[in-house]
Amino acid sequence: MNPQPIRVLTESPARAHEIALAEREPVMLVSGFHADDRGWSLMNLMQGVLSPEGQINFSTQYPGVIKAWHRHQKQTDFWLCLNGHVKAGVFREDDGRAWMTVVGERRPGVIIIPPTLWHGAATVGHEPAGLLYYVTRAYDPKDPDEDRRGYDSVEGFPWGVRHG
Repeated sequence: MNPQPIRVLTESPARAHEIALAEREPVMLVSGFHADDRGWSLMNLMQGVLSPEGQINFSTQYPGVIKAWHRHQKQTDFWLCLNGHVKAGVFREDDGRAWMTVVGERRPGVIIIPPTLWHGAATVGHEPAGLLYYVTRAYDPKDPDEDRRGYDSVEGFPWGVRHG
């Protein structure tokens, strides 16, 4: 399998979300740094897409871990890797298309994953990766909007390092 790169956009977060939903493809929204003598910030990353039904979460993933695959029927995910780096993988089952990109502290950006696409992440490097993610629907343990399958169930998806 040879996944395509995730398309990079410079639109507003709301417009990028519209494009991801309309085309049923993941997109990455480039983030710029604001830096001054106090430090640096990434700002307004999800402006225009936050809603009362959504939820913001943070997850740390250890080196060597692959968290894949899962999908949602209703919710959109917005991923931002704050520390370390992850290889994000996305798979559309109905036509076999796949995408991937590396995102993290040296390549900041928000990956927008619309409903029904299988997705997951593998930590890249020797340090844990921290993933901040916004979902458009809060998790409901009584009725979870989530399907799961094994990380190796998408034949040939390259979770390992490709350019070692």
